[in-house]
Amino acid sequence: MNSVVAAVVVAAGRGLRAGGASGFPKQYREIAGEPVVRASLRTLALHPAVAMVQPVVHRQDVALFRAASAGLKVLEPVFGGATRQASVRAGLEALAARRPDFVLVHDAARPFASAALVSSGIEAARAGGAAVPALPVADTVKTVDAAGAITGTLDRARLRFVQTPQAFDFAALLELHRRADAAGCEDFTDDAALAEWGGLEVATFEGEARNVKLTTAEDFARAGAQYALALADIRTGSGFDVHAFAPGDHVMLGGVRIAHAAGLAGHSDADVALHALVDAILGALAEGDIGVHFPPSDPQWRSASSDRFLAFAAERVRARGGRIAHLDVNVICEAPRIGPHRDAMRARIAEIAGIPVERVAVKATTSEKLGFTGRREGMAAFATATVRLPWSD
Repeated sequence: MNSVVAAVVVAAGRGLRAGGASGFPKQYREIAGEPVVRASLRTLALHPAVAMVQPVVHRQDVALFRAASAGLKVLEPVFGGATRQASVRAGLEALAARRPDFVLVHDAARPFASAALVSSGIEAARAGGAAVPALPVADTVKTVDAAGAITGTLDRARLRFVQTPQAFDFAALLELHRRADAAGCEDFTDDAALAEWGGLEVATFEGEARNVKLTTAEDFARAGAQYALALADIRTGSGFDVHAFAPGDHVMLGGVRIAHAAGLAGHSDADVALHALVDAILGALAEGDIGVHFPPSDPQWRSASSDRFLAFAAERVRARGGRIAHLDVNVICEAPRIGPHRDAMRARIAEIAGIPVERVAVKATTSEKLGFTGRREGMAAFATATVRLPWSD
């Protein structure tokens, strides 16, 4: 029987030390045009082994959170408490009725955790019930007195920097939080410390140097440079698709059902906008085209919803450690009118691709009654995709 894994993402802090606009929490600040919290949520929401993601937010930040998480499959956020510990417990209590087997607790301010790190945490928790990512301490560490004078040197071989996501047996962690609350113990800075207090043995697994917690303005400056360096391979791909009209009462366009006097003929749902976008993304990756991955000769794709094709292409970008920077599609037809459906199409494309709607453009034009589109025999779409990949020679 497969175990159910949930995640709690703690985003309830105020995080004002990071600088920027006064009163603007760090988890909603952007790195390379993306809110920090979105990157943290996305890694967990798109992980195949994570069944559900429970965000914990500050009650004043609901609008910020909804904008930052748009299109991601996460649960309705719950409000955090006065401490990190209280916020984690709020997330655990919200998940209790769903009864997951394991839970990952992750800080929203750690946007660079990888899918591989999440997998390692789940595996370690399944093996021992509690595990945290950790890195060796490279510097010499001293203890000092109140005046700042050195009083001793610690053995760094026994020291570790601890990160998130931290992974636990769900029932065990929830019970520990309830016990700590009943005992009035409210100052644990992470869940590993709480587990130690409760007598639970906590294992470690290898953390990631890039999995830094963003706290100060300097952290954000370094993170921006890290992002630019890590995803320096910027590529552009183009796509084109065309489908003829056929008997029907609607067309699928950009993932949206639009009423029309005819349908579109095709092996799948004949969504020219999504098909063009898929080819654009695959072109940027140099990974063939839509027909290579979803051949029309294969009966399993008959009448298939094209959102599956776009989701596949977006996942190919993520699998290579990259990110979709922008999607642009231009639909050519005399009818139906695209303008009234433009925002719905942008929102749906963004949702499928897992990117902010601000990174999706939908345009439309006619062919001035020239050619097959001008004769209302069908529709066409051109698309461009810009993706960022890790640089490799």
